[in-house]
Amino acid sequence: MELIIIGGGLAGCEAAWQAAERGIKVKLYEMKPSVFSPAHTNENLCELVCSNSLKGNGLDNACGLLKEEMRRMGSLVIKCADETKVPAGGALAVDRDRFAALVTEHIKNHPNITLINEAVQEIDTDEYTIVASGPLTHGKLTDAIGRLTGQESLFFFDAAAPVVTRESIDESKTYLAARYGKGTADYINCPMEKDEYEAFYNALINAERAPLHEGVENVKVFEGCMPVEIMAARGKETLCFGPLKPKGLPNPKTGKEPYAVLQLRRDNTEGTLYNLVGFQTNLKFGEQKRVFSMIPGLENAEFVRYGVMHRNTYINSPLVLNNDYSLIKYPKVFFAGQITGVEGYVESASSGMIAGINAARRILGKESVVFPASTCSGALIKYITDRENKKFQPMNANFGIIEWNRVKIKNKKERYEYISSLALSALENIDIS
Repeated sequence: MELIIIGGGLAGCEAAWQAAERGIKVKLYEMKPSVFSPAHTNENLCELVCSNSLKGNGLDNACGLLKEEMRRMGSLVIKCADETKVPAGGALAVDRDRFAALVTEHIKNHPNITLINEAVQEIDTDEYTIVASGPLTHGKLTDAIGRLTGQESLFFFDAAAPVVTRESIDESKTYLAARYGKGTADYINCPMEKDEYEAFYNALINAERAPLHEGVENVKVFEGCMPVEIMAARGKETLCFGPLKPKGLPNPKTGKEPYAVLQLRRDNTEGTLYNLVGFQTNLKFGEQKRVFSMIPGLENAEFVRYGVMHRNTYINSPLVLNNDYSLIKYPKVFFAGQITGVEGYVESASSGMIAGINAARRILGKESVVFPASTCSGALIKYITDRENKKFQPMNANFGIIEWNRVKIKNKKERYEYISSLALSALENIDIS
């Protein structure tokens, strides 16, 4: 018996690898390169679009815990990320092209995986299938998913940040530092004084945005990927508590914290490209060039990729999914990735990992593995399948959703590390074979 997987992103590739490693023959369908979504350009599998960062790598960070859980369970995605990482302070950031190429190589060379480059338009509920088609699912496949879930898919919009060349950054106006000196000084910081910030802010809130093609009156924007111009419209100082927060970033040239700071993070191994951290945007390309070039250090910046905003589709998981990522109504059909409502690259890969493990186990006649909510992996599943969640929205990994014994630990870092230690201990007792 074989397993069909729809989608070659992080969730689909991780699911394929986990099932194949358990002896299951897998057919992995990926529509690229014959068809590209509005956000994708790379022909390889596992293309990263929004950022090259897989977030924090320490155990005082929920996403760091999730990555460590996945490492211990044999994740292909995290293995490839570790092998293609670039300097990024306390975060795990990767060279996007090398990362995608490495995952693709592993998938293509696995004897139990057959990669088929074509779009899938229908889902056979009598075959074991994992739908990991991603947040940009469209066309007939969206219709097929709607029929399976018995409802119209929900949707929201998120956005990607621009990328500039290192050589075009004016280093006389910037400095290297990591916030609060944590990790290594891998970020390029663009400091702004009050008058510079106010001029930039006024230009930003009045800049022309690109049109949305899905009916702007119904747009729901995920808070974790908020376009910078929408964030700015909430108040003049909002950005100074968000992507332009100066706290912990004193300028060594003055010894003082600037009024505002934009951080630039390395986007490739060579350090020739940098992305504007937190500057997801839906401004028109010409407006991005005009407005963002007002930031000190970026006056002559060369933009190799402008920010884009695109439609994301996800199902109402609390109504339709079991806690092993299978459909309640059609138990041979599993969902994985952002289409389930887990938000973020690592979270998507984690859902694919668990869906792949459980689909394989079911094919082999075993029961599904139920991950406890004391693990980050299990907490995400519990959140998106909570039947009481009447206003379901996508969720990132965070310590707030993880169950633990609530011992009083005042120091936040120590508390989070303690929760992580409990999670990793719980993971040791789970049979994922």
